[in-house]
Amino acid sequence: MWNISLTAVPVLLELRNLVCERDERFLFAPLNARFYAGRVVQILGPNGSGKTTLLRILAGVSKDFYGDILWQAQPIANVAWEYANDLVYLGHLPGIKKSLTPLENLRWYAASQGGLADGELIHALAQLQLAGYEDTPCYRLSAGQLRRVALARLVFTRAKLWILDEPFTALDKSGVAQLEARLIAHTAAGGLALVTSHQDINVPDLHILNLLDFPAGFPLCCTGEDAAHG
Repeated sequence: MWNISLTAVPVLLELRNLVCERDERFLFAPLNARFYAGRVVQILGPNGSGKTTLLRILAGVSKDFYGDILWQAQPIANVAWEYANDLVYLGHLPGIKKSLTPLENLRWYAASQGGLADGELIHALAQLQLAGYEDTPCYRLSAGQLRRVALARLVFTRAKLWILDEPFTALDKSGVAQLEARLIAHTAAGGLALVTSHQDINVPDLHILNLLDFPAGFPLCCTGEDAAHG
């Protein structure tokens, strides 16, 4: 069992014998892992090892897996609504509708939390150095600015679990530092962040989950206890 524990720190997310397959092969051995509140966990592994697939599974985007995922000790199937509301997922692509403005995109995201006043959303954009771009169509923005629009969600989200796939892509040095500071603040408040990144992440007490530690060396017919690892 892979875990990063401290006494009295609650387990937010737990994986039990989690495996997934692509092109008739398993990407990694059954993954048993506990993720604790107050942690930034970097998911490592070479291209093709399953980093993005793992994040998509945990975000509920992909259902192609075997095993169990628990949120605060409950199977996610039993707490689907609570889990969805406690989760924010940013994938490889920024997930921005380019025909809309940054403010309109954030209104759409904020609607899932009951809506927020435009002033709060404009403040979020300003925090990401997008002041003055609130009403600019997103197709006119650079790749870095689009990434910042997506990351503005992290300013106002109340989600405990952040799943971020290459969030530093297209960010300049100041943008990287700002995101690192936001990760630190999130975990200091008891949140959990799972992050993939091809660059080093400069946060205190960074934890690593390397998928190379879970090599897939068994046939597709083997699942569950027959292929348990850890």
